[in-house]
Amino acid sequence: MITLLTQWMHAIIGALMWFVHTGIDAWGYTGVAAMMAIESCNIPLPSELIMPYAGYLVQQGKMNIHLAALAGAVGCVLGSVPSYAIGWWGGKPFLNKYGKWLLVDPADLPKAEGWVQRYGDMTFFVCRMLPVVRTFISLPAGVLRAQFWPFMAYTFIGSWVWCYGLTYVGVVYGNNLEAFRHWWHRFDAAIAVVLFALGLLYVWKHIKPFFKKVA
Repeated sequence: MITLLTQWMHAIIGALMWFVHTGIDAWGYTGVAAMMAIESCNIPLPSELIMPYAGYLVQQGKMNIHLAALAGAVGCVLGSVPSYAIGWWGGKPFLNKYGKWLLVDPADLPKAEGWVQRYGDMTFFVCRMLPVVRTFISLPAGVLRAQFWPFMAYTFIGSWVWCYGLTYVGVVYGNNLEAFRHWWHRFDAAIAVVLFALGLLYVWKHIKPFFKKVA
């Protein structure tokens, strides 16, 4: 089971990496922006695969670290607009009806609302630097009718910081990718089990209300 799960994980990550590398190699900074825009549209294309590769190209002298991070941040802003708009126009009814398909639990909305009331727009700045959460935060922001321009500003700044960090990782490990992969593969089984367990827990938490309604 673990071996099968590990192979499955390798296949998915390999396909994603091919997609990311091909796009960035072909389109440069525009490719970086496009990939990060996809991630910000509630599509789980991990920025952890995108920006470190841009950093690798920086290390190879094919990109500039500042422009790469800027392209990533711009992409995040562009990708956040449609997600924010869907939340704004659809509101809570949309989230209640379709949120389960996006793995966004409507029950989490009061928590997000509480964070915004307590910390203001700074909430969006922090969320843009958190794995997973950063991908889906635009939809709740629209539902909560967060002010558009402050939201975009905090999205840009938070994403810029995040993109700089991941790009720098690619710069540092640019000459040691093979060694890094060697150590990563040693922990494949453990990583696969943990990710599988967390994935099941997350999915079950968000689809359980749906099954209760059907029952």
